[in-house]
Amino acid sequence: MSQEPHKTWGGRFSEAPSQIAQEFNASWHFDQRLALVDIEGSLAHAAMLARQGILSAQEAEQIRQGLLIVRQEILEGRFHWREELEDVHMNIEARLTELVGPVGGKLHTARSRNDQVATDLRLWVRGELEGLLGDLKTLRRVLVQEAGKYLEPPLILPGYTHLQRAMPVLLSHWFLAYYEMLTRDAGRFQDALKRLNESPLGAAALAGTGFPIDRHLTAQALGFARPMRNSLDAVGSRDFVLEVLAALAIAQVTLSRLAEEIILYTTFEFGFAVLPDAFSTGSSIMPQKKNADHAELIRGKAGRVLGSFVALATLTKGLPLAYNKDLQEDKEPLFDAVDTYRASVRLLAALLPGLKWNPEAMAKAAESGFSLATELADYLAERGVPFREAHHVVGRIVRHCAESGRELRDLSLAELQGFHPLFGEEALALTRLETAIHRRRSYGGTAPEAVREALEEARLEVEGLQEAS
Repeated sequence: MSQEPHKTWGGRFSEAPSQIAQEFNASWHFDQRLALVDIEGSLAHAAMLARQGILSAQEAEQIRQGLLIVRQEILEGRFHWREELEDVHMNIEARLTELVGPVGGKLHTARSRNDQVATDLRLWVRGELEGLLGDLKTLRRVLVQEAGKYLEPPLILPGYTHLQRAMPVLLSHWFLAYYEMLTRDAGRFQDALKRLNESPLGAAALAGTGFPIDRHLTAQALGFARPMRNSLDAVGSRDFVLEVLAALAIAQVTLSRLAEEIILYTTFEFGFAVLPDAFSTGSSIMPQKKNADHAELIRGKAGRVLGSFVALATLTKGLPLAYNKDLQEDKEPLFDAVDTYRASVRLLAALLPGLKWNPEAMAKAAESGFSLATELADYLAERGVPFREAHHVVGRIVRHCAESGRELRDLSLAELQGFHPLFGEEALALTRLETAIHRRRSYGGTAPEAVREALEEARLEVEGLQEAS
């Protein structure tokens, strides 16, 4: 005996889907995240239908009251999600109809689930991006605050290229480097936010509708900048999700790089910082261990967020216009990527102020490993020696020190002059960390004066963000 036809589209079919097909098709267990924005879109749609005379004022008010009850049930956790109804939209519509009767079925006039879900997703992403920008603002402010803490007196850190000691930098300069990276990440979110802020509502299934709707009215009611201009594009495109996922992937990579340096700097091998106990874990067998598991997880989750982007790019690359059921798979990677990034940002904002830096270990590392060799090369170049020749001279000095087990600061003036006669007494000061660091005064450099200037600019930016919020 055939089952009762599916109430949503059962007129075309003589039997409902099999149980296994119904379960495979369902999305309500994850797309219920869209419930509140779905109701927001429905309220705007019902108001527009009444304004255009498609619904009576009484019908629109019944629908509005019913939707408000449904929203309250969802907020209070009392809403009953029905497994036989495949998605968030049908669950809400079914409950609305239970509350207000057959008039609830009129809500779907002049729209399709295709434009409905596209609208819901844009509304949800818009809200989430605004929240992520707030979390990112907090982390950027923490970086600025930490940079300010270690500028007077300046803490000096070895800078690296190829993970080899290169030149000394201020710890404040290091913090501000990540501030700049996170600022660009915020810019990508803001750009994506501007582009996605268009309304698909009213595009219906793919070709628009014959009802006299006002798409500009619903777009305005929902805070969109404008309605989307092409109905096929409105329901069939997910490039806005791809753009957000790409921005999230880049942003998570930024956090991964910061986490990686925290991991390195808090090892015994580096010894530059100590993790706060609240953000460390131990070993089940080795009692001495203090592991940077949380930073390692942030580093590891970069692959997860990148995977979300690749999954959706792969999903959409061969889809014809307009809507295809494949697009049901756009939500889980997006939801997961947003959750992952948010948790990582919040954790770092809490962890960074708890790091205890070791100035002695940092300074010793910054001054050793011939990291001040470039200062000597620059000294000769300033006195007319072609830089390539100066580079070669200092390279021989470094080789001499390495072979004799000495550092640059151990050399006498006579020894320096043995490599080049233009070395004067003042060259000896360049082999001292506290002197050399002040020479990098160019804009964006690591000299205290330059970092102080950059810090002030960053402070003004984050204070402006605070005022804007």
